[in-house]
Amino acid sequence: MTTAPLIDNLHVAAFHPMPTPDEVHAKLPITKSAEATIEKGRSDLIDILQGKSPRRIVVVGPCSIHDPVAGLEYAQRLKKLSDEVSDVLMIIMRVYFEKPRTTVGWKGYINDPHMDDSFRIDEGMLLARQFLLTINELGLPAGSEALDPISPQYLGDLITWTAIGARTTESQTHREMSSGLSTPVGFKNGTNGDVSIAINAILSAARPHRFMGINGNGQVSIVHTTGNPYGHLVLRGGDGRPNYDTVSISLAEEAMKKAKLTPNIVVDCSHANSYKKPELQPLVMSDVISQIVAGNRSIIGMMIESNLVAGNQPIQADRSKMIYGCSVTDGCVDWASTEMMIRDAATRLRGLQAARD
Repeated sequence: MTTAPLIDNLHVAAFHPMPTPDEVHAKLPITKSAEATIEKGRSDLIDILQGKSPRRIVVVGPCSIHDPVAGLEYAQRLKKLSDEVSDVLMIIMRVYFEKPRTTVGWKGYINDPHMDDSFRIDEGMLLARQFLLTINELGLPAGSEALDPISPQYLGDLITWTAIGARTTESQTHREMSSGLSTPVGFKNGTNGDVSIAINAILSAARPHRFMGINGNGQVSIVHTTGNPYGHLVLRGGDGRPNYDTVSISLAEEAMKKAKLTPNIVVDCSHANSYKKPELQPLVMSDVISQIVAGNRSIIGMMIESNLVAGNQPIQADRSKMIYGCSVTDGCVDWASTEMMIRDAATRLRGLQAARD
């Protein structure tokens, strides 16, 4: 008897079963208070996108979640600040669990929750869901980047706003996935600064799609979507240059109108818009608010990378040597700067609202 040649899964070492989405939901079911936060958050966000509300959104929080204790302390502070400025700003906490890497590096809390290359994705998914439940139970809406197309089946019910990153906006897989998401979706311009990539993604995600995915039971399925009407553009700069200035905003507006899209734009104050220098984020946000005060109606929000402590740090084997509340991915502004940025924006927008009234 001859042995058949091995031609399949040549570079796969093993398959480890994951709990199904339904099993994870059963272990950590959504609570009434969390559900109320999500329903109100999505409704408020849609009102802003449709021009029914004059408020602006601010998606603010750590570049990535790696320590849930520090993350919860941040959320508790942010909730108090959110209540203070809720008349003019809708605050959404940035809760990012998945990190796209240009080459290699820590891939995020879901992929490697222990930050030791153990890759306990099964544990990471449960821990991520628990963190999202806690944030929503505080009454604070959560925003996250959708990177793995399977993750929304596990976590999507706990998200208010979704981002598609610059590296994946051009991906057909992510456009199809976005067409079925229950949240408004912000598509970032390409890493080279090209906004047409994001505009095409908005148009694609607004249409129905059919693609392979999984259902709640973990069964591989053909997913039928209706299309997502709440796509919008996120400007994050590109090729090391900003694109939040008045000329860039005007060009983006024109491009969206030409595509018969409502020019809804969120400005990411970090990444290339701040030359990847977190300390420049306050200047970017101040400039954006100045454009709104001057009459711009297309800028519906801003993004800030913020943490308890400024900057970032490497992951160390001895966790006791790491700085509590400091990012392990991109550098962030600290909490004092965050308060200043948001309070200043609220004050200036209140002045604008009073002048219009």
